[in-house]
Amino acid sequence: MVKIRNIELGEFPLILAPMEDVSDPPFRALCKKHGADLMFTEFISSEGLIRDAAKSVQKLDIFEYERPIGIQIFGAEIESMRMAAEIIEKANPDIIDINYGCPVKKVACKGAGAGILQDIPKMVRMTEEIVKSTKLPVTVKTRLGWDDETKYIVETAERLQDVGIEAISIHGRTRKQMYKGDADWTLIGDVKNNQRMRIPVFGNGDIDTPEKAVEYRARYGVDGIMIGRASIGYPWVFNEIKHFMATGEHLSAPNVKDRVEAARQHLMMSIEWKGKNLGIAEMKRHYTNYFKGIAHFKEFRTKLVSSFDLDEILSTLDYIENHQEEFIFV
Repeated sequence: MVKIRNIELGEFPLILAPMEDVSDPPFRALCKKHGADLMFTEFISSEGLIRDAAKSVQKLDIFEYERPIGIQIFGAEIESMRMAAEIIEKANPDIIDINYGCPVKKVACKGAGAGILQDIPKMVRMTEEIVKSTKLPVTVKTRLGWDDETKYIVETAERLQDVGIEAISIHGRTRKQMYKGDADWTLIGDVKNNQRMRIPVFGNGDIDTPEKAVEYRARYGVDGIMIGRASIGYPWVFNEIKHFMATGEHLSAPNVKDRVEAARQHLMMSIEWKGKNLGIAEMKRHYTNYFKGIAHFKEFRTKLVSSFDLDEILSTLDYIENHQEEFIFV
């Protein structure tokens, strides 16, 4: 049984990665329904939280059915991060997660996210202050290093454990790689197999099939797998991996009706949480993924992503569902 303090996550947890503009409550609801064992919020700016910025505060919304749930924060200033952790504790998540992995320029080049990988001593001090500031378990998500010359993750993970983190998730790329090339899990395995490591080590990067999940579990010995991009528009990935791990057989892929039902549920929850206009606008990026692989679907995809009329969107989804025999997967 993999545990983060007293939180039981099962024998081999599958974890929804925190993804900006993706891992919001509507999407998390679908991932939970389809087998995610632990989920994290979108990352939240520590500066935004302590200044009571509306967008940051809204991201604190969590729901009982999501548990166990972690709230993730990022920032470059130790004091702001400590204060943000205290605010987050009042929202009553199960875990506080620190983002030391975001590679985007506007975050990393200000010394936050993966930017702190250029200053490991500060990373350790910041983590220690956050651990001291909260009663909740603190976890970390990070990368192998800033670039190929600074892959210090084995030592860094040990130092973070020594100041009190209770699990670590490692993306198998450097900041310089962004999301290009293949994720290198070799160093993730080295962290897990370091005899001084006592906390769970979760691997992240490029897990997009049940076969790969089984292979990487066996090869690298990680305690669980964090899944990000493979879940976008495809929340079924969690149960598909679990079923394959348990039986060696594949679950039937979701059919057109399943995909319409998921897209419709996602849309309506998005509107309920964000309001009609924003809810419709932010769903547009998901339709392509929900209906990926269907031949001759361009006309319907265009209707879904171009319309701001809820009735028109729902009628398009209804048509797809009621004429599913016309839609063939290629």
